[in-house]
Amino acid sequence: MSMASTSTPRSSSELTITVESNPSKSRLSELGINSWPKWGCPPGKYMLKFDAQETCYLLRGKVKVSPKGSSESIQFGAGDLVTIPKGLSCTWDVSVAVDKHYKFESSSTPTPPLNDN
Repeated sequence: MSMASTSTPRSSSELTITVESNPSKSRLSELGINSWPKWGCPPGKYMLKFDAQETCYLLRGKVKVSPKGSSESIQFGAGDLVTIPKGLSCTWDVSVAVDKHYKFESSSTPTPPLNDN
């Protein structure tokens, strides 16, 4: 495992994109991928900020993601199940048009309001 650079913000260790290559059909079925909405884009560069965690499954495409403030990039493409953390700002360099199923995680346990007693 590589060490984080000292110039990286403290929280960046939590902002890691995970890529699961060629997950099994049973795993995709378990996640309900086919019921997720679809999204696509043509080749190009896109600046994105994720306000919620996104899990997506690429049906086609090839992407190189460069997190803001990092010199490293992550590549993924058709057949990959990708989880992008909430709070990540990055550039997507799409070399092959993307077609994907996606799902944003909503906060399943909202923080209750504080009561001043």
